[in-house]
Amino acid sequence: MKALKIIGLSLVGLIVLLLVAALFVDGKYAVEREVTINKPKQVVFDYVKYLKNQNEFSVWAKIDPGMKTEFRGEDGTVGFVSAWDSQNPKAGKGEQKIIKMADGERIDYEIHFIEPMESTDYAFMEFKAVNDSATAVKWRFFGEMKYPMNLMLLTMDMEKMLAPDLQNGLNNLKGIMEK
Repeated sequence: MKALKIIGLSLVGLIVLLLVAALFVDGKYAVEREVTINKPKQVVFDYVKYLKNQNEFSVWAKIDPGMKTEFRGEDGTVGFVSAWDSQNPKAGKGEQKIIKMADGERIDYEIHFIEPMESTDYAFMEFKAVNDSATAVKWRFFGEMKYPMNLMLLTMDMEKMLAPDLQNGLNNLKGIMEK
């Protein structure tokens, strides 16, 4: 009985320690990558603004070729939603919405993940002319894990998890645009 009490108190102490530690862990994260595409800025922007085109270059869209997709609204405009539903837990279920757009400059997205874990994150794609025939495209993904889930950021490397997918997506976009 005394051993169970010690084990119980130890577990409670460990949980309290973790919850206190979580108070000091910044829950915000951001990952971004950039690529230069040998096409004029407006040409690149005019392709990327259509969220349906993201299915052609995004690594995440290719995880499950059989996933169900649904589109709501007018593509290429604020408010357009691209939704997906997959049995593959790496793809899960969710939707991405265009929430802001500056023509030729930037597109902001809200990404609502429903399964396997509910969360809302944000992303943007930004377009800068390198010269008349080349464009730097930056893709940034960012969000925040709320307390006490923010404790997971001590063991999760968001840079390592997301950066390769962002870079591969940008490389795919470059390949499509430069054909």
